[in-house]
Amino acid sequence: MASINKQKHLVVVVGPTAVGKTDLCVQLAKHYHTDIISADSRQFFREMSVGTAKPTPSEQQGVKHYFIDSHSITEEYNAGAYETDVLQLLEELFKEHNVVLMTGGSGLYVRAVLEGMDEMPDVDPAIREKLIKQVEAEGIAPLLEKLQELDPVYFAQVDKANTQRVVRALEVCLSSGQPYSSFRTSEKQERPFNIIKIGLNRDRAELYSRIDQRMDQMLEQGLLAEAKSLYSYRQHNALQTVGYKEIFDYLEGKYNWEEAVRLLKRNSRRYAKRQLTWFTKHPDEYTWFHPQQWDKIVAFINERMNR
Repeated sequence: MASINKQKHLVVVVGPTAVGKTDLCVQLAKHYHTDIISADSRQFFREMSVGTAKPTPSEQQGVKHYFIDSHSITEEYNAGAYETDVLQLLEELFKEHNVVLMTGGSGLYVRAVLEGMDEMPDVDPAIREKLIKQVEAEGIAPLLEKLQELDPVYFAQVDKANTQRVVRALEVCLSSGQPYSSFRTSEKQERPFNIIKIGLNRDRAELYSRIDQRMDQMLEQGLLAEAKSLYSYRQHNALQTVGYKEIFDYLEGKYNWEEAVRLLKRNSRRYAKRQLTWFTKHPDEYTWFHPQQWDKIVAFINERMNR
């Protein structure tokens, strides 16, 4: 990899759902006359708009956003492909801009761009399908048992409630005959540009109130109808997430509408908590601000760019 060009800066803005990343980043993009790359792994998909709180054209305020509506739900798209695509895009954008913004709450996708992805073997789609059907029929417990047997190292680390991660690890174990953990080398890649990392957070009560309001807004905007239109794609990774899973369960008669709404809000708050846990794993990695601390944020970015 080429040496770092100190004149080119990727400003990365992360934080939990509903914290206010879009508003701040649009203002930053206008301030620095630049574009925004979305690192929200669900906003890539054209068919998913309401449940992903995708910024509307008016919210984008004329600022160019990449990786919003860039793919169809019928396509497989993962963090490794995203890494390749974003690095190619940055090469182009840095010809015109000294500063580019990247923002989102999908920690794995952010990390892929900043540090690189471990090389994973190809996975047999039939194995994935079988595992997903097994989860539907028997729940996560048998898969956890199998993972503990095939890869005790990763079993000790994985979030046992995260079906997607458990399925991912198992499909690699079963397709390759090797433990998933053996492919996770965690060697950081050098990037040929300067990286400035910012985290946004709010007081917990304030954040949770914003999450509840956002959910009410999504329901008013037609989340139920959108989920119905996507029901046949419910096995897709992007739909194994808060905002859709609860409605799919409601459509299957697992609980009534009031319970679905309660779970939507509760699970969104839990999701925000998991996002914060991911981004605060290494306390020194991000510098944290309230989204309304405009002057401090701009001063911090300028100071890092002038180092």
